[in-house]
Amino acid sequence: MILAVSTLKNPSSPADGYRGRFAPSPTGPLHAGSLVAALGSWLDARKNRGKWLLRIEDLDTPRCVPGADQKIQAQLLACGLTWDEELTYQSQRQDHYQEALKRLNALKLLYPCTCSRQTIANTLAGLGIETPRNQEMVYPGTCRQIPQNIHSPELLKASKVAWRLALPENCHIEFEDLALGHQAQNLNTEVGDFVLRRNDGIFTYQLAVVVDDAVQGITHIVRGADLLSNTARQIHLQKILGYETPQYLHLPLVLDEYGEKLSKQTLATQINTQGEKHSLAELRKAAQHLGLNHLPDGESITIAEWLLAATHAWR
Repeated sequence: MILAVSTLKNPSSPADGYRGRFAPSPTGPLHAGSLVAALGSWLDARKNRGKWLLRIEDLDTPRCVPGADQKIQAQLLACGLTWDEELTYQSQRQDHYQEALKRLNALKLLYPCTCSRQTIANTLAGLGIETPRNQEMVYPGTCRQIPQNIHSPELLKASKVAWRLALPENCHIEFEDLALGHQAQNLNTEVGDFVLRRNDGIFTYQLAVVVDDAVQGITHIVRGADLLSNTARQIHLQKILGYETPQYLHLPLVLDEYGEKLSKQTLATQINTQGEKHSLAELRKAAQHLGLNHLPDGESITIAEWLLAATHAWR
């Protein structure tokens, strides 16, 4: 296992000061878009003299690529993006998510759902609702209407059902994004009751990231703008579970020639970190995308010197 300099300690609270993180999924090596997120979050932590943690989000095992986590660590280290404390893997934190699910169930906020994506699409079509391409379908609450005695802790072990969070009426969430300003979302009309554990038993991103950020005492979340639409759901979960809400800063996405977000699904090319010269070139491209346009560009500058200059320039 590749480790940066580590100062392992007990789970922290926001009172400890600035704590940020980078949380990639090991579905492949880092590409230009993921390096932008890594660099932005690293610079924000260093500018604020805070901690920067690395968390591998490997819950969705069917999508994980063997060895990708090691490759990601090697790429980060080649770019000088060292992390504080020991890295964590979501796959090793299942008990935390199960405990959070039990708490929500005790509050009578969960219900089982057997709807397939096609069932949801058909229901929405019957209501005259069309879902734009690449946008989530708003869950119409089909299974919520079925009377069930569902709040026994044993039922949470049931397989082949998803578990959804029942939203209150008019669940309107507002927050201030440090880059994008005021944000608001009505979860009832824009999302619907959302899944916390899938029908294959895998905990969803929404639940896992909220629990992990709370346990690790994360105070600032710097990530790509593609995750902006998830933020209201996560803030709602934080409130229910009694967690502190971090500060959010969403970074501009790197797009391909077709205007689509770079991703492993669109076969984005991995960054070249074979040698300091190539790593520095990748960092410079990421910095330019983040609006840092007047950084040292001489051939003799080291990655450490360049990162120091970038940290001073970060706003």
